[in-house]
Amino acid sequence: MEASGGTKSKILTWLRISDRPVVKVYRGYVHQGNIVVFGHVLRRSALPRKKYRQNFWSNSFALLRLFMARPVAGMTVKVAGIEEDVRYITEKDGFFRLEWKPQKPLSPGWHSVKVELITANLGENDPITTGEGKVFQAHSTQYGFISDIDDTFLISHSANLRKRLLVLLTENAYSRDPFEDVVEHYQLLARSGTDEKAPNPFFFVSSSEWNLYDYILTFCERNGIPDGVFLLNQIKQLREVWKTGQNKHMTKFTRIVRILDAFPEMRFVLLGDDTQEDPNIYASLVQHFPRQIRCVYLRRVHQKNEGRTQGFVDQIIAAGVPCCYFRHSSEAIRHSAKIGLVEKADVRE
Repeated sequence: MEASGGTKSKILTWLRISDRPVVKVYRGYVHQGNIVVFGHVLRRSALPRKKYRQNFWSNSFALLRLFMARPVAGMTVKVAGIEEDVRYITEKDGFFRLEWKPQKPLSPGWHSVKVELITANLGENDPITTGEGKVFQAHSTQYGFISDIDDTFLISHSANLRKRLLVLLTENAYSRDPFEDVVEHYQLLARSGTDEKAPNPFFFVSSSEWNLYDYILTFCERNGIPDGVFLLNQIKQLREVWKTGQNKHMTKFTRIVRILDAFPEMRFVLLGDDTQEDPNIYASLVQHFPRQIRCVYLRRVHQKNEGRTQGFVDQIIAAGVPCCYFRHSSEAIRHSAKIGLVEKADVRE
């Protein structure tokens, strides 16, 4: 048995897969004084990628490893290093969400947080393992930005499952491309009504799965997308990889509503595209939260959806909310300058 276990461990190490418990902590946020942290407990997970080579087999296997994760239900996690006893029992997909009010308010910016995996028999002073993440305390700014990911700033071909899978399997976070000028637009929005020292908060809400969290985070950091909080969709298994990004999109509506409810005094700009359900979801959000939505941006990507999308654009504008349905980010930048979201002096001619 020991030899078998040793062989298995060697094979997994060679495949760069960890067979030890992991607490995966994602970026969280602070709202109305409460800290919110979420993540997964996994008993098997991909080790961080070290090399990025433009090689089909290397990229394909690196992507497939992300879907070999094995979540664990019924495990207890707690926040480390605080006096409050804040704990959560993981759900059936290994997910946890911790929320608490710290004794001292956090200053604006990013703060580190640790989450421990504990069991009663080991005792709370001897956690099985610990995961680290960050939480963002928003600065006192006027705007927040809620953005989709695939085909909004990351070229993904979401409307065509075959093309989406091909890109995921053959490219990597270093070789994928953002749309032209989209990084400039997002950086300008991050400074809208403020400056680089106190950037506006960004929330990236996507139908992509939590399996792709590190992949997406690496892409954003490499390309200069503003730092933000990610709210992705349920983790998937390897047998479901062909359905990546094909989740029930209306759960996205619920996740965005949570953000709007968490920051009732903040006005938000919604950014998406026409490949899936963003136009419908955003039109519904404008109907329910007209005072909180400052503007809507929809990228024109899928020609077959243009007529349907234009109908939702008309609904949004009729509700008194500016909406820009654009093909190139340069158009969106000019629109942002026109309505006063960004300074005209900052816009390249």
